[in-house]
Amino acid sequence: MAGSGSGPTRRSHTKSRKGCRTCKRRHIRCDETFPQCRNCTKHRVQCDYSQSIISDGEGTQSPDPPVTLTPGAESHVDQWQQTGKFPYPDLQMHPSPPAHQYSCTELHLIHHLSVITHQLHRNGTSHLALWTQRMPHLLSIASVHPIVMNALLAFSASHLAWVHNSEETRRLSLNYGSIALNRLHEAICSFSQADPEVVLATSMLLLWQATDWRSWSSLRSGIQSILCAMQSTNSSSPLAQLLTEEEARAVAFNTNKHTTTAPPDRIAILQDLIMATSRLHSSLPGNDMEAAWIHHLCGYVEQLRNLEAPRTAEQQFNLLYRLRKWLFWVPVLLLQAEAPQKPTLAVIAHFYAAAIALEPLFPSLGSSFCASMTLSPLEAIINLVDAPDLKNQSDISGTDMTAIMQYPRQMAAQFRSQTVQPVLPLDHTSYGYTNGVGNLSPAFSPAAPQYGTSSSYLDLPCGQSSFTLSMQGWGSQPSPAFPPPTFAMDDYSTFTASAWT
Repeated sequence: MAGSGSGPTRRSHTKSRKGCRTCKRRHIRCDETFPQCRNCTKHRVQCDYSQSIISDGEGTQSPDPPVTLTPGAESHVDQWQQTGKFPYPDLQMHPSPPAHQYSCTELHLIHHLSVITHQLHRNGTSHLALWTQRMPHLLSIASVHPIVMNALLAFSASHLAWVHNSEETRRLSLNYGSIALNRLHEAICSFSQADPEVVLATSMLLLWQATDWRSWSSLRSGIQSILCAMQSTNSSSPLAQLLTEEEARAVAFNTNKHTTTAPPDRIAILQDLIMATSRLHSSLPGNDMEAAWIHHLCGYVEQLRNLEAPRTAEQQFNLLYRLRKWLFWVPVLLLQAEAPQKPTLAVIAHFYAAAIALEPLFPSLGSSFCASMTLSPLEAIINLVDAPDLKNQSDISGTDMTAIMQYPRQMAAQFRSQTVQPVLPLDHTSYGYTNGVGNLSPAFSPAAPQYGTSSSYLDLPCGQSSFTLSMQGWGSQPSPAFPPPTFAMDDYSTFTASAWT
């Protein structure tokens, strides 16, 4: 016990049991930010926190956390384990994942993505969602390369965590994502020996799951660098070709956009979108799920109208993140019915149209954040609605389908007209990303980032990377399980971290 004259009592602090060795050696609290804690970033020293997380994740022998499956899905997984035959040969995956190499939980996660892809493929709607058409190719790569499989398992767990609002599954996703990110760093360090297709697949899957601006921008910049390197060596792959086309479309759109001097009319854009979603919502009696989701979208746009326009790239990311999350999950949820119906297609089309309409209001993110990836499925929906099979269906609650689809058509045509440009060689300097964001990712040469104190928009922590165990409420509200019938339009709490991540 300190007596009189013994000097000031040392200030106590909350201890961190899983912090990095540097912070422990210096007797300071580690904030456990992945992949590098802020103390190490501040002092520009290498941080081993990411290694300790990976070691914990790989060395733990605790029972697998439960992954909820239907009895039918459970039967498919059991049969897969017994026979070694992948249960969905129609996906034409060569090779397919070998069952004996994975735990029960991992097989459940692989099956979860496979059965969704199978259902949409069977219904002829896999091209109407953002990721299902790519999944067979990604699963084939993952069957051979563990780094891709870890990223894919994280993606599957993140979807299940959103569906069931499961904290346990959420942590499972973070664990697999951390392993994939660490392995990606190793692959980048020896890129000359690495398979570019593997690096691209891993980067893309992690990019889809990024929950903060720093991680998303660095992974995106890394993908651009890989594509440029592949072009310089005249090497190509199916995934590289697809991503190159998307990048060229984004560049063309950004180039044409910068030639327009008039700033976007923010209020007019938001008001037009609110009117379109409200018109659709009033036409959906008897379609509870579709009505609930278009109600969420309308309420989200109402919130955007009531908030001040974001200025920084991080603020823009935080504000648009929720829509991006919906774009990945909501179409898949609605398309798992037996056959596409007009109400379902109209709702999904309005989600995609919203991404295109809102793009000018978030200039720091560029069209690649939401708008560019929605154009192809939106145009596919428009073509499907015009097909004879759906034309013979009755219109939505007596409302003319042509009038309902007018807004999505307008957005698709507007975006397409601004992306018509010859495909030119990629130039990593033409994307508008500044300050070398590619160097901020743990996979792409870590550097010392600058952190703000807080986000003035969503009360989200600034500088927090994806795949960190300290994230709270990741992937929670709103989940698809019985969406609430009303949307709290004046409840600003829906724009907090628990709702957006």
